[in-house]
Amino acid sequence: MSDVLKSTGGKPKFRHPRGLYVLFSAEMWERFSYYGMRAILILFMTTDAAQEGLGLTTETAGAVYGLYTASVYLMTLPGGWLADNIFGQRKAVFYGGVLIMIGHLILAIPGSPIIFFTGLAFVALGTGLLKGNISTLVGELYENEDGAKRDAGFSIFYMGINLGSFVGQILVPLLAEYNWHLGFGLAAVGMLFGLISYKFFAPKYLGDIGMVPKVKQLEKTGKSNSKGTYAIVAVVLILLVVLQFTGSIDVTTATGIAQALGLIIVVITMGYFLNILFNGGLSVPDKKKVSVIFILFVGIAIFWSGFEQAASSLNLFARDFTDRFIGGWEMPAGMLQSFNSGFIIIFAPIVGAIWVKLAARNINIRTPFKFAIGLILLGIGFWVMVEAAHVAASGAKAGMFALILTYFLHSIGELTISPVGLSATSKLSPRKYLGQMMGIWFVGAALGNLIAGLIGGNFDPENVLEMPNIFLNVVWVSVGAGIIFFAASPFIKKWMGDVT
Repeated sequence: MSDVLKSTGGKPKFRHPRGLYVLFSAEMWERFSYYGMRAILILFMTTDAAQEGLGLTTETAGAVYGLYTASVYLMTLPGGWLADNIFGQRKAVFYGGVLIMIGHLILAIPGSPIIFFTGLAFVALGTGLLKGNISTLVGELYENEDGAKRDAGFSIFYMGINLGSFVGQILVPLLAEYNWHLGFGLAAVGMLFGLISYKFFAPKYLGDIGMVPKVKQLEKTGKSNSKGTYAIVAVVLILLVVLQFTGSIDVTTATGIAQALGLIIVVITMGYFLNILFNGGLSVPDKKKVSVIFILFVGIAIFWSGFEQAASSLNLFARDFTDRFIGGWEMPAGMLQSFNSGFIIIFAPIVGAIWVKLAARNINIRTPFKFAIGLILLGIGFWVMVEAAHVAASGAKAGMFALILTYFLHSIGELTISPVGLSATSKLSPRKYLGQMMGIWFVGAALGNLIAGLIGGNFDPENVLEMPNIFLNVVWVSVGAGIIFFAASPFIKKWMGDVT
């Protein structure tokens, strides 16, 4: 089926491939389940056992939240490898959805923390198979299209993500008000709808895309990366042992495990990139493009470390220090996160259309510049929270408008970074490493989520005076990173070559 139509003036007019909407639907329901559950996760863990929660301390719950959300994205790296080498992207997406549904069904079973953590593990493993590979399929739909059309397609796909999360973050917290496990069970139902839609429509509208593993499509270089992989693992293990014995980390606690995982992510990612650059059989232009992917990885990790506090520190702020009454009804704290998704739904097509119109006028804003904009908007959003925290520190409750404005600024920042970064990574990646490079992109999200959880663990309701400083630190880091991206844009664009 052709994706080019004739307009009334006889000029070709681009139409997005129908396969995009198949992937849109599958990802929408997966995000319904993920974000719906995530909206109540830290609230459930910090609720007293007498109220049917887990009764964890804020520090432990923040660490567990960070470990879980980091693992969700960290698993995209082995998920990408399995798709590239064994399953192909299409099967990997389906198998991942099945594991996610099983995980949410386990979470719906009332019981011990062991049952709860088992459910989280299933969701993390399933998302690792699904998340990166479904984005890879979107990229392959636009393999022969220019950067602006590709970015517009990813923005539409991103709207599907947020449509699912918007509905999930409304319905799941509402059900959880009556019973936590009903909320978790609803997330399983959402994933089931996604699996049915994908299984029925993918063969018709995706054709052969993603059916054959990448290594079977491409010639092998004859070079082995195994030695480099063993070296990376050895360095990580030695470093962890040294840090444990010197008392720098304590892997017997949830916080210590989270800190150790952060270290593992950083060391493995750097080692992985070095291994690909020097032992991956790449040409010089491809090495430069892979280096750009690493730079984008750093930027997205910083962005998510602030943005993902929506479900950690900002969620706790909403519960404990925000006036959530509308008339006589008090909005569940987790529902406030749905404003982010709502803003994405409204503005995703607008932002995507802006990129296309600017490109039509030969004004093509390159990826690093968009990253700079997103990071600075993130910082401005947290500046709003600094002021809200001052209100809370004075003994009053902050209005909901502060959180809503923060989510608005973060949403616009997200649109200038996340779909654009996904698109750029799919274009910059060497073909034989495509699934793995998409996995690396999500490892950046893993690192950011982990940091967000650790920051959330520092959110002490008993120490209200410290809250403004917690948010202010995020302001300095994100704005500073945005300024660096602005300054480095010419250098980064040069290494991107013909990729826009």
